[in-house]
Amino acid sequence: MRRMTQLMGRPIVEVPGELGARPVLADLLTGARAALLGLAAVAVPVLALWVVTPYADDGAAGALRLAGALWLLGHGAPVLRGAAQAPLTVTPLLLGLLAVVQLRRAGARVAARSGPRPRWGGPWAVWCGYCAVAGAVVAQCAGPGPFRARVLPDVLVVAALAAVATRSGARAVRRPGPGGGSAGPGWPGHWRRWLDRVPGWARPDGGAPAVRAAALAAGAGLTAAGALVVAVAAVLAAVDGAGPAAAVLARGPAAVAGLLLLSLAVLPNAVVWGAAYALGPGFAVGEGTLVAPAGAVLGPVPDFPLFALVAEPGAGGWRLAACTLPALAGVVPALVLGRAAAGPRWPYAGEPEVRGGDGLRPEGGSFEDYGLDEPDPAEPSAAATGPWHPVATAVAVLVAALLTGAAAMGLGWLAGGALAGGRMAELGPVPWRTGLAAAGWVAAVAVPGALLARSRALAGEAAGKATGATGEGTGAAPRPVGTVGRFVVTLTGRARRSGLWLRSRAYVLVLWLSGAPTAPDAVDGPDGPSGPPARSTAPAAPARERPGTD
Repeated sequence: MRRMTQLMGRPIVEVPGELGARPVLADLLTGARAALLGLAAVAVPVLALWVVTPYADDGAAGALRLAGALWLLGHGAPVLRGAAQAPLTVTPLLLGLLAVVQLRRAGARVAARSGPRPRWGGPWAVWCGYCAVAGAVVAQCAGPGPFRARVLPDVLVVAALAAVATRSGARAVRRPGPGGGSAGPGWPGHWRRWLDRVPGWARPDGGAPAVRAAALAAGAGLTAAGALVVAVAAVLAAVDGAGPAAAVLARGPAAVAGLLLLSLAVLPNAVVWGAAYALGPGFAVGEGTLVAPAGAVLGPVPDFPLFALVAEPGAGGWRLAACTLPALAGVVPALVLGRAAAGPRWPYAGEPEVRGGDGLRPEGGSFEDYGLDEPDPAEPSAAATGPWHPVATAVAVLVAALLTGAAAMGLGWLAGGALAGGRMAELGPVPWRTGLAAAGWVAAVAVPGALLARSRALAGEAAGKATGATGEGTGAAPRPVGTVGRFVVTLTGRARRSGLWLRSRAYVLVLWLSGAPTAPDAVDGPDGPSGPPARSTAPAAPARERPGTD
C-alpha cells in the first residue's frame, strides 16, 4: 500500500527541459486577465447605468463602446468625441492607477516564479496578452460613433504604459542582492558611475534610500495639500448651497449616479489641480482663464460637480493662505535627509549590541526580519563614509526636489488636456510651471531644513559621546541618539521577540500538559533568560545525619 501511495504521488509524465516550465499561453492569459479586470471595472457600472436609465438614447453596443473609450482614456490614449471629432485627452487618473496596479502585480507575479522559463514567456508574454485585449478594444471603438478611437496613437500609448508598468513590476522582484535578497541601499549602476566623478565633499554616498524616501514624502505632502484644497472648496460650495451643478439633481437618479461615478474617476485629477493651485501656478478651465491663489479669471464653466468647486472670479485675498501648504510639505523631506546626512544610523551602522562585526548585519536576525533591504557591499555605507558634507546634503535635497518636480510635471500633464474643441481645448495645470514650482518649493524649504537637522543631529551625537566618555568610569551608559525610524524598527524587533517568547512558553505548557519526560530548563524571555529554575529529575541524595543526634 505504501508503494502504491508513492507511485500515485509522482507525476505520470516528466517533461524535461523548457517544456516543463510554465507555458507561454498561461503568461499570455495572465496579461489578458489583467486587461479584462480593468475593463470590467469600467464596463459593469456603465452597463448598470444603461439598464436603469429610462428611454436610453443608445443600446448595449453604445454602452460597451463608452466603456471601451473610458478604458482607453484611463491609459492616456486620446479619443475623438461627437460628430465634430473634438479631441478628448483628459485622463481619468483613477482608471489609470487601476491599470498600473494590475500590470505591476501581473508582472511581479510572473517574474517571481522560479524554474526555467521559455524564451518568449514571463513579463513579455504578459505584455502581449494585455496589448491583445487593448487592440480588440481599439478595433471596437474605431468605427463611427459618439466616441471614436484613434487606432495607431491609442495602441501605441496603451502598449507603452503596459510595457513600463509590467517591467517595473518585474524589476521590483528581480533586484538581487547579496545572498539572494533585494538590492541594497546604494545608487543604481548608472548613477553610481556618474557619482564616482563627483568630488567626495559633494557626493552623498549611500544616500539613495534617503533621497527616494524624501521624494516620496514630498510627493505625499503635495498630494495631501491638494486634497485639503479640494476638501475646503467642497465645504465652501456646500455652505453656499448653489452652484453650476445644482440643476443636475433634477435629471433623475441615473444621471446623478453617473455624474458621481465620473466625478470619482477624475477625483485624483482634482487633487492634482488642487496641488497646482497651492503651489501657485494654478490651472485653467478653458482658454484665457486662470484659477490661482492670486486671483481667478473665468468664463462659462460646464455643468459638472467638480467645476462647482472652482473659486469665484476676483482677487485671491485669504486664498493666498493655500501657498503655505507646499512649505509644510517640505518639512518631512528636510528631516529625512538631515538625519541621513548626520552619519551612521542603525541598522546599517548602529549600536554594537544590534549590529554584526562588519558594522552592517544585525546580530540575532536578518535585515528581512526588520523589514529592511540587504546592504550592498559594493556601495559605501554610512558607517564607512561618515557624515555628509553640507554641500553633499544640499545635493541630495536638490536631487529629491528634481524627482518631485518631474513627478508633478508628469501628473500635471496627465491630469489636464482637452475636453472639447474651441475654448475647452485647454484644461488643467500647465505641466512645466507645476513641476518647476514643486521643485522650487521643496528645495527652498528642504535645503535649510536638512542642514539644520544635520547640525542638530551631529551636535546631539557629540553630546552623547561626551556623556559616554564622562560616565565610562562610573558605569554610566552613553545616551543613544534616538530617531523616529530607529524607534519604530526597534519596537518592531521587540514585538517579534516577544511573540517568539510567547510561542515558546506555549510550547512548554503543551509539553507539561502532555506529560513529556523532559522539558527545557529555561525559556528565554524577550529581554533574556527568564522563567523558574528547572526541577531536577535525579533522585534526591539521603540526608546526612548530624553528629550527636539519635
